[in-house]
Amino acid sequence: MESALLKEEIKTKATDYLDIVRRFSELLQEENAALEKFETDKVAELYEQKVRLVTAYRSFVAFFIKNQEGLKLLDIEDKRILRDEALKLDELQHENSKLLQTRMQVSQTIMDSIVNLAKARTSTYSTSYGSQGKYSPLDNSKNAMTINRTL
Repeated sequence: MESALLKEEIKTKATDYLDIVRRFSELLQEENAALEKFETDKVAELYEQKVRLVTAYRSFVAFFIKNQEGLKLLDIEDKRILRDEALKLDELQHENSKLLQTRMQVSQTIMDSIVNLAKARTSTYSTSYGSQGKYSPLDNSKNAMTINRTL
């Protein structure tokens, strides 16, 4: 009797987990497409939903880690479906990681270019008071500069 209840609980959890994995996969596909098109607004819109799905996903993973023996009670077909969906999610996560890293590197390169251009322009066109207190365009290497950065 207890084994039947455990099997039913595991099957219910597996079904819920599968639903979360599929929704998470769909979200990652959408986010990856947005990242490829540099649609940062779309990525930002998906953030809250992604956080909720990751939280749910982690709680299911923790449950299954604690109940590994219960997973053995699942049918072979259920195990195959769970494995296939988990592998698909894993691939999407790797792709998402690469796309996010690329997007951040591109943003950093753009910011570095803007900063370097501003530094070059500042050193060429600005003047300041030199070390002797004389107004001079020669000693402007210590001028203050700010960059307002939003990613």
